Amino acid sequence: MKENDEVVTKIISVIDKIRPFLINDGGNLEFVKYEDNIVYVRMMGACADCAMIDLTLKDGIEEFITSEIPEVKEVINIDNIND
Repeated sequence: MKENDEVVTKIISVIDKIRPFLINDGGNLEFVKYEDNIVYVRMMGACADCAMIDLTLKDGIEEFITSEIPEVKEVINIDNIND
């Protein structure tokens, strides 16, 4: 589990770098969990209802996280998951 903890620490650090840009636009991003090389996040505020949420998530947030942390294969907004 130690390697997983290190990856989570890196993910949170990268999210903390992204967060100010989202907050500036009235949104926010919350780290939920990291499992099976997938980062689960919750898009909040203006981001949650934005028509550009998929673009922001995949071409912005996911691109940035996967370029910084090669272990991460995908970023998923948990509000888009049908449980």
